Amino acid sequence: MKKRMFLKTALGLAMALSMPLMAHAEDALARVKAAGVLKVGTETAFAPFDFIDEAGEHTGLNVDAFNEIGKELGVKVQWVELPWDGVLPGLEAGQFDVVAGPATITKARTERYRFLSPVAEATVAFLKAKGDDSIQKPEDVAGKLVGAGKATSQLAQAIAYGKTLPKPIETREYVGFNEAYADLAAGRIAAVANSFPNIAYVAEKQPDIFAVVNPPFGQKSYFGFIGTKKADDQPLLDAMQAAIVKMKKDGRLGELQKKWFGVTFETPDVAPEPAF
Repeated sequence: MKKRMFLKTALGLAMALSMPLMAHAEDALARVKAAGVLKVGTETAFAPFDFIDEAGEHTGLNVDAFNEIGKELGVKVQWVELPWDGVLPGLEAGQFDVVAGPATITKARTERYRFLSPVAEATVAFLKAKGDDSIQKPEDVAGKLVGAGKATSQLAQAIAYGKTLPKPIETREYVGFNEAYADLAAGRIAAVANSFPNIAYVAEKQPDIFAVVNPPFGQKSYFGFIGTKKADDQPLLDAMQAAIVKMKKDGRLGELQKKWFGVTFETPDVAPEPAF
């Protein structure tokens, strides 16, 4: 009898210990579902992904995409807005569940974070002032002052590209790309390095002020939404990944790309191994 009671007690104790671990693994998804809210961190100065429109409304591809992700998960989306250099630290501090950004998928970032299914290409190009005939191709930025966002992949690629030119470029870092565009329009810098989708959007909206320098100079890359690699977060990220892939398959993501970029992109279902 004592042996049987001991076995029952041991079994009960083992189950009690395992249950918190099982629940713990589902914490992020369970928490979001229970609260009915998915918290998303981003900056709002990265058109056409995230920006504040003329009416003062937060808009862009990310807003539309996360509205669809929220529908798939059955939750509302709550945005947490802050400068880009504070977004990833905010994710690690648990201020929100995922980062919209989006961010270029790089080797350094994939070592630390999990990227969801890419939502667009992120190959880098230069934006110049309209009528600046001194820049006809990417190599023409040699020896010039180029702006880019602080702590961005675009800045890193511009610096690396500049080192391959006869005269290295100078770089100026900006908290947000809008400030870089303003300096470019005012003639304080010669070009802005950003992803091709971003600068194509800016040039399309302000064709009398800006022009794209073709072809892009960066290596082919992709944009993706970001989560942590914590075990607790994986069920939530798995559910979001499935939602994005579903949006690709049924055409919703392509419609959003067409809406915000004027073109669609072929992107892999799983974040690829980055080239840089």
